[in-house]
Amino acid sequence: MRQVTSDTAHIRIHCPPDQLFDFMSDPARLDLWSFGTWQTEIAADGLVRGTSLFNGGQICLRIVADQKTGLVDYLLGKEPDRLARRIFARILPASDSGGPADAADLLLVALRSRDMEDARWEDLKALHAVEVRLIKQLIESGYDHRK
Repeated sequence: MRQVTSDTAHIRIHCPPDQLFDFMSDPARLDLWSFGTWQTEIAADGLVRGTSLFNGGQICLRIVADQKTGLVDYLLGKEPDRLARRIFARILPASDSGGPADAADLLLVALRSRDMEDARWEDLKALHAVEVRLIKQLIESGYDHRK
């Protein structure tokens, strides 16, 4: 049986950490950047149903966010009552690592489940590398492709 592994995509974004946190924890913005949750439907209780732009698969997602720690958990699964913590974002002030005071660091971390095929894992890592770059461009430019 394969061990659980992880992958981290990182980027520095020129915006205050609170702005980045608000963006990453807002379910209404997922369809701006997340290739796994395109065409989202958001229920009153916060459950998100989305379609993968990559393969058309359906996914359920719930966001659990803690602004104090800058942690955004994305709980994912095929069924709403069986969601797992597989992806999380960590937002840190860039100044914590010697960067500018007006910037934030975004770490997008994916956990590989034991049953994930190698090809699916490689796709997920590649998509996350693109997603963090897309998030940076969206925030810094203010662009919204939905309009």
